[in-house]
Amino acid sequence: MREDVLYLKIKRLLFAAISVALIAVLTLCSCSNTAPDETTTTASYVEMTEMQEIGQGKNTFIFRVYDENGHITPFTIKTDKTIVGEALQENGLIEGDEGEFGLYVKTVNGIFAEYETTGNYWAFYVGDTYALKGIDMTEIVNGEIYSLRIES
Repeated sequence: MREDVLYLKIKRLLFAAISVALIAVLTLCSCSNTAPDETTTTASYVEMTEMQEIGQGKNTFIFRVYDENGHITPFTIKTDKTIVGEALQENGLIEGDEGEFGLYVKTVNGIFAEYETTGNYWAFYVGDTYALKGIDMTEIVNGEIYSLRIES
């Protein structure tokens, strides 16, 4: 158990260091010689709110919500569930419809996205990799980072 807590703390410190470096790089890049009438965009997420801890249980993981405006809302999830989707539903963070391919997540942390209606959807990631399984089929790995990101 102590190793899990230490691992989680190390991941948090590493994430904080990477976030600071990313912000520094983005700040430097924003000082380019772009003409005032040109539009520049970035797909990088740069704003993160304070981490909230939700739930109780022996399993712990990080869950991040990436919205369409570049905001990241992180959560530490504690649960006795063994599947990521079940833990998030249990804590009221996701809602969706069951379909032939599993849970189609439509609302995350109160934000609605459905491709047919809004033109974007919630993509599920494990770490920084697009998930190979659905959120309702992915087993929880203690200390892992899972995220749902709005994509189009």
